[in-house]
Amino acid sequence: MDGCLKIHNAVSTTITSPVFSKKSANFRVFTVKCSSDGALSGVVERPWKVADARLVLEDGSIWKAKSFGARGTQVGEVVFNTSLTGYQEIITDPSYAGQFVLMTNPHIGNTGVNFGDEESMQCFLAGLVIRSLSISTSNWRCKETLGDYLAERNIMGIYDVDTRAITRRLREDGSLIGVLSTENSKSDEELLEMSRTWDIVGVDLISGVSCKSPYEWIDRTASDWEFNDNGRNKETFNVVAYDFGIKHNILRRLASYGCKITVVPSTWPASETLKMKPDGVLFSNGPGDPSAVPYAVKAVKELIGKIPIFGICMGHQLLGQALGGKTFKMKFGHHGGNHPVRNLRNGCVEISAQNHNYAVDPKSLPEGVEVTHVNLNDGSCAGLASSKMKLMSLQYHPEASPGPHDSDPGLVGASERNELKSKMDQGSLPSKSIGEGLKD
Repeated sequence: MDGCLKIHNAVSTTITSPVFSKKSANFRVFTVKCSSDGALSGVVERPWKVADARLVLEDGSIWKAKSFGARGTQVGEVVFNTSLTGYQEIITDPSYAGQFVLMTNPHIGNTGVNFGDEESMQCFLAGLVIRSLSISTSNWRCKETLGDYLAERNIMGIYDVDTRAITRRLREDGSLIGVLSTENSKSDEELLEMSRTWDIVGVDLISGVSCKSPYEWIDRTASDWEFNDNGRNKETFNVVAYDFGIKHNILRRLASYGCKITVVPSTWPASETLKMKPDGVLFSNGPGDPSAVPYAVKAVKELIGKIPIFGICMGHQLLGQALGGKTFKMKFGHHGGNHPVRNLRNGCVEISAQNHNYAVDPKSLPEGVEVTHVNLNDGSCAGLASSKMKLMSLQYHPEASPGPHDSDPGLVGASERNELKSKMDQGSLPSKSIGEGLKD
């Protein structure tokens, strides 16, 4: 009969349209295939995924969502990231250890995943929170979907959740501890208790992401992606890089400028570094609270004034503490690829990639330490330097290319070594770059 829904104990359901006569050439028949088990039981399975996950925040709010990636229960600090792209670099950045990353860009997963954009050998974040998960991938470099990638690495993800509302809450109340769960056996009250009894402040997260023994790094930026080859095929500096959760692209950019790099663990003694007689030392980015790693601050203190030093993010914060300054936890931190930073020496503005929850208090720094960069969103310290002590640091990622290459001069420029030495001998660093020069 026209217009009726015929349900059989088979795997198909036929729907005919009452609008057209069977004698009409435009008559259409639609067949919807359903689960055979559902048809036999009289219940047709829904053709869409239903909510099967909960995000419970410590403020008592509960957010229903759909899961992808791994399943289970995980606790972490919820932060939001304002990047429009680069989700693969984000989920492989060791600095996100212990955190749920909420992407403010609503559509995630459309370019899939490739293995050339990874910033580390594994994922360290606690989970990924997004608004819309792409149902397909479209990129010539894609090797697998985002969901499969996270599942293989035991990382939880949720989608179809109101990320705008959660972001507003984080901006108003600050970063919150949350629990993500797909387990129906756990009550909302149990998950809320977990969120209120777990803390990330004062926890050493660096030791869990650092390498265990020294190794040599030789990989450079691939020629297809290279945009500044001034230092290629030249030998410039021997660099010791402390791994507090170092990103691969930092090492690739340094190597592309000709640096010979030895990566050492976060607990590597300063005395051993001095024995290696490097031209300079890099203190890398990393997760968590800089006050929770006194052993790293000790190493920085013992190297200051003895060898040129460059710090990035966590390295910047550790330098601030080693110099006698103080660090503090920000309300919701800086996470994104679109943060404007002003270079106070030349007035130029860079579009920077940032990922940190702590900042250096510039008022606590001793005389002779210069604040070289400030974040234009909130005025926080984004760079330090001291020509006398031959050190410099940035509270953002010069290798991340968000501007697209505004900050790359922050890494070593071999061609300007002579200019740098002359400037440092005169007691001043070149204004165009804070990080040019691991060699005196």
